[in-house]
Amino acid sequence: MLKGKNILLGVCGSIASYKSAYLTRLLVKSGANVKVIMTNEAKSFITPLTLSTLSKNPVYSDYFNEATGEWNNHVNFGLWADYLVLAPATANTLAKLANGLCDNLLAATYLSAKCPVYFAPAMDLDMWKHPSTQENISRLEQYGNIQINPGYGELASGLVGEGRMAEPEDIVAFLEAHIKKTLPLSGKRALITAGPTYEPIDPVRFIGNHSSGKMGFALAEELSRQGAEVVLISGPSSERTISNSIVRIDVGSSAEMLNEVVQYFDESDITIMSAAVADYRPKEISTEKIKKQNAEFNLELVKTTDILSELGKRKQRNQILVGFALETENEVQNAKDKLLRKNLDFIVLNSLKDKGAGFKADTNKVTIIDKNLELTTYSLKTKQEVAKDICQKIIDLI
Repeated sequence: MLKGKNILLGVCGSIASYKSAYLTRLLVKSGANVKVIMTNEAKSFITPLTLSTLSKNPVYSDYFNEATGEWNNHVNFGLWADYLVLAPATANTLAKLANGLCDNLLAATYLSAKCPVYFAPAMDLDMWKHPSTQENISRLEQYGNIQINPGYGELASGLVGEGRMAEPEDIVAFLEAHIKKTLPLSGKRALITAGPTYEPIDPVRFIGNHSSGKMGFALAEELSRQGAEVVLISGPSSERTISNSIVRIDVGSSAEMLNEVVQYFDESDITIMSAAVADYRPKEISTEKIKKQNAEFNLELVKTTDILSELGKRKQRNQILVGFALETENEVQNAKDKLLRKNLDFIVLNSLKDKGAGFKADTNKVTIIDKNLELTTYSLKTKQEVAKDICQKIIDLI
């Protein structure tokens, strides 16, 4: 959820400021771009050098840097950030933000921010319970800011109760969960197939194809980024998933892929069959390695089960089913026939005649054909960008 996001971390003067180092590290590890703004009081608890080292960016606290002569533009900070996270957020800073006071760089950036704002309070029990603090928090929430509730436990004063800043791991989990709820495919379940299938001839040989799985893996990642719960069923592939939330199931043959797909299809809102499934398999599989003896060798093949056709027959009205067509001749007509014959919502056409498209490449050039047989042709793009186009088509349908 946080990969590639710009997160501005505001650190206020609290004993909990030491947790900001762990939080910064976790955000960076999650793939976020992190910049830190500290209040001057926060420097008494943790050094800017620590947070600069962990964030891999300069740390800011003043409007004007006398050493360099540079102005730290609070408006630009507010425009840069996808999310502003205040952790720890002290009673003093919460009071300023709730009432529009603007006497430091962090407060000015907050007033300029156009992005969602999250705040994780940190203070002693009596301060937390004071009516003025609760009123300030209520006002901030009315403005649309999101509170990350403090924890319960022993506080710096020795008192026991609420007021502890949420743990860094909990803050990251809260951000990811909250962001996911706002995404267009939140609550949707997606099923993706990727890669080739290997149809065994004997214990060491198989019939296969050149599919790398790159397109299917890119689709799985993009659907996950858009909030969907993703199950990825992959044939043999060296590709790796990035998102920890993707459930990956590895299979070998078309029969194994069929077995896994039918277990998940009925509960899936979105199914994309991007795997290059074998059309034929050996009729007989030798239990021993076949020896090289004769000058000629004949292998009898039989058709595999057409997985996409089976899913098209089972598809319900509220399900979206997407197929792929890799063609070398009569591309558009063959793709249209497949679309109608297999009851698809749209089909993604690849042509092996297009340079930079097809198997193994990091790029692809596709044409999407919808149920009305209307064509949308895209330029050559990376497979990650193609995945975005396909997912946008799905979002438009939903």
